[in-house]
Amino acid sequence: MNRFAPWLHAAFLTAAALAAPLAAQAQNGTDYPSKPIKLIVPYPPGGGTDVIARIVQERFQQQLGQPVVIDNRGGAAGSIGTEVAAKSAADGYTVLFTLSSHTINPAIYAKLPFDTQKDFEPVAMVASLPQILVANASFPANNVAELVALAKAKPGSLSYATVGNGSPGHLAGELMKLRTGTEMTHVPYRGGGPAVTDVMGGQVPLLWVSIPAAAQFVKAGKLKALAVSTVKRSAAFPDVPTMQEAGIADFEVDSWYAMFVPTKTPKAAIEKLNRVVNTVVREPEIRDKLLAQGSEGVGGTPEQLGKVVSTELVRWNKLAKEANIRVD
Repeated sequence: MNRFAPWLHAAFLTAAALAAPLAAQAQNGTDYPSKPIKLIVPYPPGGGTDVIARIVQERFQQQLGQPVVIDNRGGAAGSIGTEVAAKSAADGYTVLFTLSSHTINPAIYAKLPFDTQKDFEPVAMVASLPQILVANASFPANNVAELVALAKAKPGSLSYATVGNGSPGHLAGELMKLRTGTEMTHVPYRGGGPAVTDVMGGQVPLLWVSIPAAAQFVKAGKLKALAVSTVKRSAAFPDVPTMQEAGIADFEVDSWYAMFVPTKTPKAAIEKLNRVVNTVVREPEIRDKLLAQGSEGVGGTPEQLGKVVSTELVRWNKLAKEANIRVD
């Protein structure tokens, strides 16, 4: 008999005993994170979602103790990147950082390659803000009333850009048409960056977009702001009226940015990510950076975000039917 056999057997049992809790930790996420995290942003660089993600990225890294890598996957109003996230491993290392289009797309697309509720677990809302209606600097209308008059004088002659079909800007634009009785052509882009560039260049006269994508250009005079989509004015642009103040009754479209993970992600990983979000959005430096972009840090529980998702799926479905918004 090998004289080392008893020792080897004992060593094997000891190693197995030590490995068992480590394996259990890895499975339930209690050692999370132990490697870099991919943050999928389903829009191109330069758009509002990308801007907000990059504001919090560094602090997420510091809080989590691991690199957080932003992966921009633009296209199809966020659906391409969202599908990638939905089909990723449910281990907490792929996180979807998305816009409120997450609850709009199911209302206007006949078929999506993922289920907004079944394929994702909510983590936390990061920030919320209005959509802003901006125009090319040389556009003849300087306010909503003049815009409506211009649209009615030449029905169908005006167009407005957005970050894509199903974006909050798309809903704001269609709601504007519905509430004012005007006809304008929707021009969907693959993200806020390209849309802003074309509106400044005069290819499209108008743009509904989240404030972060347009803020610096409005402040520089390269775009002019006509209105915001919420019932309250934006703290970043207090002189810009709301659509309701501009005379458009029953008008409200909120935007938010939030984090989700694939369904069946370990609860411990979700809880860790949630704690980090709530810590980061309350830091004065991050709060000020978000405010400079016209947004406010939110935070909250996964359950609160889940309730927002459930409520908005019903709300946007109703509006899509009322305004006849559909993308096949």
